[in-house]
Amino acid sequence: MGVFNWPVRLDSMDGERSLEIEAMVDTGASYTVVPATLLRELGVTPFNKITVVLADGRQVEMDIGRAWATINGASEVTLVVFGEDNARALLGAYTLEGLRLAVDPHNHTLIPATTAWA
Repeated sequence: MGVFNWPVRLDSMDGERSLEIEAMVDTGASYTVVPATLLRELGVTPFNKITVVLADGRQVEMDIGRAWATINGASEVTLVVFGEDNARALLGAYTLEGLRLAVDPHNHTLIPATTAWA
């Protein structure tokens, strides 16, 4: 698919604070991952812990919270994982699907997703 970044605005659940980031689009990642310090500054609070399998195969427990995500003018509440502070932000499948977006791998862009009904 190739790797590319995409701008994402994250807002606190109360709408009082917002943050603009460039996140690496990663359809292999289940959830959006943002450095923990940025999420705390945004006012996101963890509500649970999840086990995450990292790219190197290690399994670690990480905090998960909720924030508003806005991409291309569309907004939706999404789950965000509190990542390591020195790691890149990742835009995961849960957020993309919630915003009804798909990856166009040839043009390195996000496009409206079509829905298949089985």
